[in-house]
Amino acid sequence: MNILWDFDGTLLDTYPAYSDILHEVLEEKVSREEIFAHLKISFTHTVRHYGLEEHQVKQIIVNEQKLHPSKTGPFPFVENILKLADVNVIMTHKPRKEVIPLLEYYGWMPYFKEIVAGGDGYPSKPNPESYIYLHEKYKLDLAIGDREIDIIPAKIIGIRTCLFQNDTPGADIYVSNYEDLFNHLSVGGRT
Repeated sequence: MNILWDFDGTLLDTYPAYSDILHEVLEEKVSREEIFAHLKISFTHTVRHYGLEEHQVKQIIVNEQKLHPSKTGPFPFVENILKLADVNVIMTHKPRKEVIPLLEYYGWMPYFKEIVAGGDGYPSKPNPESYIYLHEKYKLDLAIGDREIDIIPAKIIGIRTCLFQNDTPGADIYVSNYEDLFNHLSVGGRT
C-alpha cells in the first residue's frame, strides 16, 4: 500500500503547541480550544479570523521555529502504519527546512520516499497538482490528513481518503486514532 500523508496534525501532534503560541500572541484573550478549532481549518483562516497583523504572524513563525521537536511529537501508533506501508510520501505546506529536522529527530526519514513541501513550487492544497505528481510517480492508494483540504485533492484524482480526528463529510475512512486504522489496514482493509 502506498500512502500520501499530510504533516502537521496528521503525523505529528502539532496543534496543541501552535495553539499555545497563538494564545500567547493574542494576549490570552481567546481560548486555546477556539484557536485549535480555527487552526484545524487552516493557518491562513486563523490569521484572517483574528485579524492578525504582520508583526504578530512573524512572531508566531519565530516562536514555532523555536519549538523543541519533543513539543510536537508523533501521534500514538502512527509509526506502525508507516512500517506497514510499502511507500510513504508527504505533501505539506510547511517548509522543507522545518519538516526535515522533525523527521530526523524521530528517526523517520527512512520511511519516506519523497516529501513535497511548501516552497517546492506546487500550488497550495486543495489544488491537486502536487497530489497528481506524487500519484503518477508512486501509484498512491490512500491519502491521510486531518483537514478537508488534505482530502479534496485526493478525491479529485480518485485516491481513497482518510480523515484523522475530523468528521467533515467526504472521506472514505474516518479514524480518531491510528490503532484503529492500523487494525483496519492490516486485516484485509488495505484500501
